[in-house]
Amino acid sequence: MLVAVLGAGYAGLTLARTLERTLPDDAELVVVDESADHLVQHELHRVVRRPSLADDITVTLTDALDCTVRRASVTDIDADAGEATLERPGGGEETLDYDVGAVCLGARTAFYGLAGVREHATPLKRLADAREIRADFLDLADGDRVVVGGAGLSGVQVAGELAELADEAAVDAEVCLLEQEPEVAPAFPQSFQRAVHDALLDAGVTVRTGTGVSRADGETIELDTGGELGYDQFVWTGGIQGPPAMRDDRPVVRADLRLGESTFAVGDVARVVDSDGAAVPASAAAAIREASVAADNVRALVEHRRDGDGFEPRLARYRFDVPGWLVSVGDDAVAKVGPTVLTGRPALALKTTVGAGYLSSVGAIREATELVREEVGIADEGAPEPEVDDIVDVSEHAE
Repeated sequence: MLVAVLGAGYAGLTLARTLERTLPDDAELVVVDESADHLVQHELHRVVRRPSLADDITVTLTDALDCTVRRASVTDIDADAGEATLERPGGGEETLDYDVGAVCLGARTAFYGLAGVREHATPLKRLADAREIRADFLDLADGDRVVVGGAGLSGVQVAGELAELADEAAVDAEVCLLEQEPEVAPAFPQSFQRAVHDALLDAGVTVRTGTGVSRADGETIELDTGGELGYDQFVWTGGIQGPPAMRDDRPVVRADLRLGESTFAVGDVARVVDSDGAAVPASAAAAIREASVAADNVRALVEHRRDGDGFEPRLARYRFDVPGWLVSVGDDAVAKVGPTVLTGRPALALKTTVGAGYLSSVGAIREATELVREEVGIADEGAPEPEVDDIVDVSEHAE
């Protein structure tokens, strides 16, 4: 019996590692991803200012997994039939037939059909994007302006990194963050929003809320409130949409995460409604937790089909319950853990622990150790190295 995990982001990698331990011995597991590496997406913004971090937030899939890993792009899925169409890196298509599968393809940057935005703005989804943003920023002159469109967590983080980079590189450029909603971090609690807004201002970021983008050309952004905003660099973090294999859609799945007769959907690829009927926000925290529920359900379906029982198994249901949120703002950070909002060193320490904890949870101990060394500045000669036992797995806080 073949079990396929399509995609190896947070949801896919966590799910695959769990299935390696829990699937019956007679089940074969295959993971398909377009890349040979797993990228720790919530640390990607750091590469804008610290290119050396790229190696620390990249995990080779064949090192993290002990199953078959196939490098290919998933271009189409029949969730009922258990069939995925794959495009190989060198070209050519093939069909992967599976008995039980999980779609974990994540989401892409959404441009919402806004004229000129896709053509003139740089998203932040890959290492190449972070490097391009850095290079373009370092080419700016004093008095230039970089506009970041979208003040969700990704927009907040990249704006913070650019503001710090301006100080480090002595570039007197304005970093302007636009958000069409009334507050930054619009999907989050008000106390968190206020602390994030204050941290952005302290970092030197110009924040304009209630201001959306309607179109752009190579020099000017037209605002939905009327008027224009000139720019010299444009970064876009304005939202997400489904991958091509899902026809750019993020289908709604219920708490059992079932997408079709043979397939589950896990992570940002779908809009999940949890067991309380609440919409689950797209986040690493949710994807990691959903993967645990998906692993139970994949195993239950595999055992049911193997044993030929007459009744469908009762599937586990996901309930969204994340104890906190984290966002970095340059050299500062904001954390909300329960009712408490932390800033400064406590929040920075928690964010470093979260990143290292996630890496250690997927077996990337070297990368976790190096991330801690980079983040807390203990890479100086003669300083003690962190102990692996000190890297706590609190990845539930990852944004």
